[in-house]
Formats: sequence, C-alpha cells, structure tokens
Amino acid sequence: MNLIYDIKKLIPLIGDKIKKKLNSFSKSSNLKENEIFLELCFCILVANNSIKNAQKVWNKINTGFLTLSESELSKKIKENHGRFYNKRAKYIVEARKRKSEIYKIIKQEKNEMKLREWLVKNINGIGMKEASHFLRNLGFRNFAILDRHVLKILKKYKIINDIPKSLSMKKYVEIENKLKEIANKIKISQAELDIYLFYLDSGKICEK
Repeated sequence: MNLIYDIKKLIPLIGDKIKKKLNSFSKSSNLKENEIFLELCFCILVANNSIKNAQKVWNKINTGFLTLSESELSKKIKENHGRFYNKRAKYIVEARKRKSEIYKIIKQEKNEMKLREWLVKNINGIGMKEASHFLRNLGFRNFAILDRHVLKILKKYKIINDIPKSLSMKKYVEIENKLKEIANKIKISQAELDIYLFYLDSGKICEK
C-alpha cells in the first residue's frame, strides 16, 4: 500500500469538494471574539468524542456557551448526551473568562507554532489535537489533526508502527512532521492532507 498514490487517486474525485471545505474554514479568519470562542467550545466538546456527537451538542447549546453558568452548561451538555459534561462545562467556563485574551493572541501572534503551544499550555481541555483542530477551523493550514481516523490510516499504511495510547507534545510533533513530508510530496497543505486521511478511514469529508 502506498499512501501518496492512494491520495493522488482521490484528488480528481473529491479534490474540488475538499478545497471548497478548506475555503469555508479560511473565511473564519474574520470571525469576531464571541464567534472564535464558540469555535473553541466545539473543540473542547470533541476531545475524546465523535465529531457527530460534539456537533449535535454544540448546535443545540449554541450561544448558551457565552452565558450559561457552569452548572447550567453541564446540565445542557448532559441533556444532549454529551460526554464528560461536568468537566467540559468547567473547561468552557474557565476559557470564557479568557476569551478576549484568546482573541487577541490569535490576531497578534505571527508564529503559528507558538500560538498553538500557547493554547495547549493556557486553556484547560485543549491539547495538541484540539488546538490544531481549532486553528484549522479558523483557516490555518499548517497543522495536522491527529484524531482516531487519521491515526488508524497512518498505522494501516505503516507510517507509524502503533497508535499511541497518549500523545505528548513531542510525539505529536514527531508524527506531524511525517505528515508534513507527505503533504510536501503531494504539494498540498497539511490541512488538506488531513481531510484526505479522514476520508480514507471514514468515507466522508469532515463537516467541521
């Protein structure tokens, strides 16, 4: 099996749809402070969760993430069958107190890697995968989202030997660099490659 060959075969079939999806993310670069915070809430919800479930909860609560108390938010997440509702509510309310700071650093920090590192170190509930996902949804193109779909494909194609039980920052960057090499060979961004990898495992183009 050759991953580069199989992705190149997909480009004529779904390449236009993937570019359209990436362009929709790029438009998010103009989001306002509250809108950016809501994107962050989605990425907190999706950690150790399916995108489908996280999106359902996110859509139901909507702007409630901006106003609900921790207990109210926990209740709402639970009512909509969200996972780890107490912990998620706590993380979201904590992050809400820093939403102006988050907005400011996203607009001002020119070094993308430093920006992601800041999010991981300063926002509870946001690890490397979630920070990468969040920034991709804001239009950044140079990060890999190492979710279960992507890791399964990387193991299947022997890019990695095993799926790690946990991903330290060092291990995450190590795998990400392998994907960067593949993306460079195909002449696409890491964000674009990520959607192809997700498709290879799920048969779908990710919605968010």
